[in-house]
Amino acid sequence: MRQTARRAVLALALSLAAGSALAQTNLRIGLADDPDVLDPSLSRSYTARIVFASICDKLFDIDEKLNIVPLLALGHETSADGNAVTIKLRPGVKFHDGEPFDAAAAKYSIDRHLTIKGSYRRAEIGTIDNVEVVDPLTIKLNLKAPFSPLLNQLTDRAGMMVSPKAAQAAGDKFGLKPVCAGPYRFVERVQQDRIVVEKFADYWNKDQVFIDKITYLPIIDATVRLANLRAGGLDLTERVLATDIKTVRDDPKLRLSKAVSLGFTSLIFNLANGPKADSALGKDARVRRAFDLSLDREAINQVVFNGEFVPGNQWVNPQHPYYQQAFPIPKRDLAKAKALLKEAGVTGRLSIDFMVVNTPETRAVAEVLQAMSAEVGFDLKIHITEGATALKEGEDGNFQLYMNWWSGRSDPDGNSVIHQTCGAPQNLGHYCDKQIDAWHQEARAASDPVVRKAIYEKITTKYLAEGSMIYLYHPQMLIAHNDRLENYRPMPDGLVRVIGLKLK
Repeated sequence: MRQTARRAVLALALSLAAGSALAQTNLRIGLADDPDVLDPSLSRSYTARIVFASICDKLFDIDEKLNIVPLLALGHETSADGNAVTIKLRPGVKFHDGEPFDAAAAKYSIDRHLTIKGSYRRAEIGTIDNVEVVDPLTIKLNLKAPFSPLLNQLTDRAGMMVSPKAAQAAGDKFGLKPVCAGPYRFVERVQQDRIVVEKFADYWNKDQVFIDKITYLPIIDATVRLANLRAGGLDLTERVLATDIKTVRDDPKLRLSKAVSLGFTSLIFNLANGPKADSALGKDARVRRAFDLSLDREAINQVVFNGEFVPGNQWVNPQHPYYQQAFPIPKRDLAKAKALLKEAGVTGRLSIDFMVVNTPETRAVAEVLQAMSAEVGFDLKIHITEGATALKEGEDGNFQLYMNWWSGRSDPDGNSVIHQTCGAPQNLGHYCDKQIDAWHQEARAASDPVVRKAIYEKITTKYLAEGSMIYLYHPQMLIAHNDRLENYRPMPDGLVRVIGLKLK
């Protein structure tokens, strides 16, 4: 409570300070958690992506309809055999340290994503064999095999460009003071307090940057974030609670935007990640199937989210073109669930260590899951964990069941391979099946969406039956802002695009 009150006071104090500096506009954004390292190669957190949207331009981006649009790239051409992609770069771009962005810098950034120790981008673009500088404004990505999701990967952190001079000088400390080519330059970070960025005078598209400064304020409690927004201490807050939608809509000074997320909330079963995998839940797919059948996804949506979210059972939402209609959301079936447990030899109540990240909504979902699954014989022992700690505990296998949120990517590959394939970075349950891996490689090599969808149908058939994850719902990306902020565009990835924003 003391920390929450301090954050509320801090945000209001920053508001008063900004109000006194009439010559400079300051957009104050409330974040649901403190971002991890601000290094595009090493970052994992969703809130870091929100900050990166202002400081680190990418080669490509997506629009509201998931179309790929050029950003630091002007265009691309894929070779007839699919083994090379040539990218034309935008001229006249500078990094925040004044260094030019060119083909050599683009090659450096991509090579860094692929080789730096601890890179989370390597798994996303590891199909790149090498980067060739064709001319000062052209690069050629030579691939180990055709890779249809490549451009989609380059619309996120794997496509972010960093200053070679700054990155080489900073080494593994680059994330403390990132130097990119975005509309804003990094100024300061006070851990757990604020991140401040200022308009970059030499930005290539500076005529569309209208706000002088952005201050990102991590305020974990969604109720406190909204209270700050209503009181004038914030201009925008992300991840508004579904239960607060009415409050936002009833306030004449606030505006609400929403878009169905590309991501999902899932349950991860520990199948082979350390000692805690040694349980009936981890060892027997029938037990996991019984758990799935004990759940009512629409009831979860109604009880916790006032019906605003989208129930789901796959790694893309039901409106996505790659959703597999042949596998509809399963209906709750207590009799079948009990029969499966009996068939698996489970007698009595099965105790399960259930790790949940500490937010109001996830705690509420956990309690609903606990009550539902109890009706067939599961005993969920909920333990609440801070977000960054949960990621570490997940990697270490210190769970039997883990409720996790993935922010999502526009191409299904970005939502599946990293979770489902052997040894993948986000495969926390350590599921491994060589056939699944082979099908994912086939899907990556295919460029025809019809062919790709048919391959994903095979993956869906096998993974939903025996994999280490079950999918619960797709959030609405709920963003609230005050009426001073103009031109905000809701995006399916939930990221705040700063180009074109104005503060009255």
